[in-house]
Amino acid sequence: MGHRVVVLPDLAALPRLDGDVAPDLMLIDYALLGAEPAPQLAPLARGDEAPSIVLVAAPADAAAAWNLVERGAQDVVHRPPYPQELRLRVARALEARDLGMHLASLEEEIAERSRRSFSDRILVARSDAMRALVEMIGRVARMRTTVLVLGESGVGKELVARTVHFRSPRLDGPFIALNCAALPPHLIESELFGHERGAFTGAISRRAGKFELAHRGTLFLDEIGETDMPTQAKLLRVLEQQEFMRVGGSRPVRVDVRLVAATNADLERLVREGRFREDLYYRLKVLTLQVPPLRERREDIPDLAETFLVQVCRNNHLRPRRLTAAALAALCRYPWPGNVRELMNTLEAVVVSTPAETLDAEHLPPPVRVGISASGVRSHAIAGSSLKDVEAETIRQTLAAMQGSRTRAAEALGIGLRTLRRRIQELGLDRELPPRPGRPRRNDAS
Repeated sequence: MGHRVVVLPDLAALPRLDGDVAPDLMLIDYALLGAEPAPQLAPLARGDEAPSIVLVAAPADAAAAWNLVERGAQDVVHRPPYPQELRLRVARALEARDLGMHLASLEEEIAERSRRSFSDRILVARSDAMRALVEMIGRVARMRTTVLVLGESGVGKELVARTVHFRSPRLDGPFIALNCAALPPHLIESELFGHERGAFTGAISRRAGKFELAHRGTLFLDEIGETDMPTQAKLLRVLEQQEFMRVGGSRPVRVDVRLVAATNADLERLVREGRFREDLYYRLKVLTLQVPPLRERREDIPDLAETFLVQVCRNNHLRPRRLTAAALAALCRYPWPGNVRELMNTLEAVVVSTPAETLDAEHLPPPVRVGISASGVRSHAIAGSSLKDVEAETIRQTLAAMQGSRTRAAEALGIGLRTLRRRIQELGLDRELPPRPGRPRRNDAS
């Protein structure tokens, strides 16, 4: 097979190996482990770069040898082994070791990238609401418990999750994020838990899932309310047992992962409708962080605007920009239905399209200049109106302005298309809105 082989008479000869010999795999006769094999095996399997261990056992010792699998040994072959069987077992053990080392290097790389990404993004907390949230994050981060982050689309739930991670004892581990709404149900299981080679068409090799990549770190699942019931059952098992099986796998994989989930949906309503597991909901909501919308923390807008301007200019290699008092006042008047994401996207568009280094109110988009949202709802209309009424009118007028295009309306509002469709149905707007081109309105009475 092309491997360099070193033969030793017994385990006592191991310390006499040359210092430059670091075996990738050890074939050990089970009889050499003595009456207490587990303590003899443990030092050999200890360490991040420990070799894979395959035991060679006589038929009479096979059952005892298999008890050492997962306690240091990776596999057992019977003596005398068939040559082809030995080739396959050795190849499989080396492949598993290479995958483990590759996974460890990926974890380090992801952790480093997460640290660099987080260093450029901080939670702005000038308002009382955000200061209270940051204080709560400080208490929650030190715990091991699952965290549920709630808030409207665009408020910065992922940044809150990153803050929890980097203020926790897991800050040196990886931070892995996955948007559950961006994947169809038949792919999300493989994305979360990985798959074995040949598990399905196109699975040409084993692939680690997000849970494995987040080992010793944090996994952030955004839009968890969009997951289907089978996936929710598997998530519950991982939370309770800290183990799972890859798609097409037969052995459980143990991980040490802290889960931070986020959603802008009403999970209690989804539970009542039978679309979200009640046991998973109560498992998630042990520690809950509510992120306020931007319209309820307007004191943070100046600092957020300055932070985003610096980031946009640096990312696009542009000279620094600054806002006039009139431009800043306009930003503070606008209701920002798309929250922090809309503010960031608006400033990026202004910076890229305006050569001036001083940005005045005239450089802002017309809706922001006059203090109305993209739907035409003026900011003063918020006072005295329920949030539900304001949201319904915002969606209604945005769709009218976009000629009924839900895709363009979702972009204007700074939310996902699936979120917009769900809110249209929840607010009862689907019956009054004009039908989409080519699609007649459904007649509920038929």
